[in-house]
Amino acid sequence: MRIALVDPSRTTRLIVTRLLEERGHEVVPFADEREALKRIKLDLAIEAVIVSAELTHMCGIEVCWEARLLATHRRPIYVLMMSSNYDQRTLVEALDSGADDFIGKPPLAEELYARLRVAERLISLQHELIRLATIDPLTGLCNRRGFFEQATEIRERRGLGGKLSAILLDIDNFKNINDSHGHDAGDEAIRACAEAARVDGAIAGRLGGDEFALLVERPLPESIEIAEDLRRRLASRPVETRKGLITLTWSIGVGEAQPHDSVDQILARADAALYSAKEAGRNRVTSATPGLRIEQTIAQHGIARATAIS
Repeated sequence: MRIALVDPSRTTRLIVTRLLEERGHEVVPFADEREALKRIKLDLAIEAVIVSAELTHMCGIEVCWEARLLATHRRPIYVLMMSSNYDQRTLVEALDSGADDFIGKPPLAEELYARLRVAERLISLQHELIRLATIDPLTGLCNRRGFFEQATEIRERRGLGGKLSAILLDIDNFKNINDSHGHDAGDEAIRACAEAARVDGAIAGRLGGDEFALLVERPLPESIEIAEDLRRRLASRPVETRKGLITLTWSIGVGEAQPHDSVDQILARADAALYSAKEAGRNRVTSATPGLRIEQTIAQHGIARATAIS
């Protein structure tokens, strides 16, 4: 694990760092707790924090609380408080303030290792639960929930000034594939489309059934080029099934984010364009026009909305 170690004592930092490195952990030591919190926020690879109760600018309880606030449902952080004052009141206060465990200072080597083994088990379990909750098992892409969570994070990070586009892809005549070749062939088709939909730097997800979505940090013209490449790539790779080869195509809609669009609204623009692609004969890319009224298009065509799962 990569562990942030926070203690004002150089001697303590050296002793604990040596103990941790002997067991293969990567240690990022800090004398200043404020610098530690800044690094923990930015370095998403830090999975555990060992913090002394005795600090310079903040108390250890406050750092436990702040570290806990940096953890999210997609980023577990294990917090271990270390204190020379090992009384019940300090222990209870630390646990109530966000610490996952408590250890004496200086820590005994075997006790420290045992507590970190607990941390590794819990973090591993949390990562597996996150994977199960956000990854589509058939394709390995984000599922609906995972896609919306990541897309929302990007939208918030990019703000109003960054270019952002959604690409919606729907497999043409997918029901006929299931009916003619069986559901096993349908699953193979889904997997082939998922592989063809992978684009470097883009968030890719299976929103459900035969519909896929990409969120790319590109303006509309570049996103249309990406979509055209995806369309050609899929059509050029027939899928082998027990009943022979299947040539797959998809209809694609592309929509660019407007300044105040939510992720739902960006997808609504792409969805309206996707509807147009289907109406125009399928196996083509259509983009949303800049003046598109999303609500009117949805009402007119009854487009199903892609709504985030809370």
